[in-house]
Amino acid sequence: MTNSERLRALPSVDVLLRHENVVNLRDHVTQAQITTWVREVVQECREHLLKDQLAINTCLTGWIVDRVLHKANADLGQRLQPVINATGVVLHTNLGRSPMPEQAIRAAENASRYTNVELDLESGRRSKRGHRVMALLAELTGAEDALVVNNCAAATVLVLQALAAGQEVVVSRGQLVEIGGGFRLPDVFRAAGVTLREVGTTNRTYLRDYEAAVNENTGAVIRVHRSNFSLSGFVTEPGIDELVQMERPDSVAVIDDLGSGSMIDMTPYGLEEPNVIDSVRSGADISLFSGDKLFGGPQAGILVGKKRWIEKLRRSPIMRAMRVDKLTLAALEATTEIHLSGKALTELPTLQMITTNPDTIRQRCETLISRINHPDVAKLIPCESQVGGGSVPGFNLASFAVQITGFPPHHLARHLRTGETPVQTRVTDDSLILDLRTVSDSQLPVLATNINAAIANSEIPANTEPVAE
Repeated sequence: MTNSERLRALPSVDVLLRHENVVNLRDHVTQAQITTWVREVVQECREHLLKDQLAINTCLTGWIVDRVLHKANADLGQRLQPVINATGVVLHTNLGRSPMPEQAIRAAENASRYTNVELDLESGRRSKRGHRVMALLAELTGAEDALVVNNCAAATVLVLQALAAGQEVVVSRGQLVEIGGGFRLPDVFRAAGVTLREVGTTNRTYLRDYEAAVNENTGAVIRVHRSNFSLSGFVTEPGIDELVQMERPDSVAVIDDLGSGSMIDMTPYGLEEPNVIDSVRSGADISLFSGDKLFGGPQAGILVGKKRWIEKLRRSPIMRAMRVDKLTLAALEATTEIHLSGKALTELPTLQMITTNPDTIRQRCETLISRINHPDVAKLIPCESQVGGGSVPGFNLASFAVQITGFPPHHLARHLRTGETPVQTRVTDDSLILDLRTVSDSQLPVLATNINAAIANSEIPANTEPVAE
């Protein structure tokens, strides 16, 4: 058969668009997108035919439709959707860090409609955006005032630009961190238009180093929490209370970048993270932290501190570009109310997972194993969970997991990720690991169903080389 004859066998785009399986895609995506996929796959098929890469007896219509459906599944898999987190990493950045409490989810849903985001219902006049949540944050932390922006990196840029543009900001050399995505603190300083003034050494910085660096061109002094690594051994650095008390001009603010946003003492659970309330009590002019880490709410950068400094930030020309939307404000308000109620440990999913007793997780694993159709491939193993999200570096939580063997782990993991309810797991060289610290009891039935389906669909022999991901 000549190339011309083979190309004449290609079905037309119109015929393919009327195929039943292609028509069914209209329930999920637009006709324009379907048409684009069909044309792309027809072109792929044409190229394969010209290169003699398709068997003569191949059903071209079936081949093209299968490829179109594969493209559709890949595209739909990229939509934001719920994922069961079986990795044991509580603040999993790829999965959106803190899962919000139900109160915050309901609040955000209600705010998705018309809402009084800038309306005083009593007077009928325009009000300040986020006025109530700012008041609640100030009450919770003991600060004079509060402000919210879209993330903690934005909060850092805002304080540097608004308080010290064109001036120097003093920081310890041991605190020049790199955060996720390759963003480095010196780059943030430059973007904010301030000059970085490093003091001390990587491992030892003294109060006298800060005092010697402060001069007529100093705009601020900043302490930065090393969220994603730790220093140990021959190390020292002054606390925020010492920095606040050092002699400095009244125009020089002391900024405390806390990172994780811990509101309660976590040392009973083995976690040592700087506490926001302690920072405010120490007298920091501005304390800033994340809303979506240990605070347990939506992504946000929260700034609390003295009114004179917060007002200066509020008047900054770049503040409007950094302000959060009504959904974030609503979810953050609900999360703050939970903290104020004293129920953070029982109602915030993040803190619930971090503080769950390992024996509870063991029982959860045993329940899951009992629901697996092939219990001989699953066994209970001890493991270690992580807080994650750039919090509590070097600290792990004792936990338990279900280990599944006898199937190629990478293929099994792929089946679970692409199932009706996606599941993210941990994969080793020879097994699949599901750490159930980050799985709720209510998710166990769905998780078991997905595992059983993945095992049933895993037809590749166990000695097959794993597919590169």
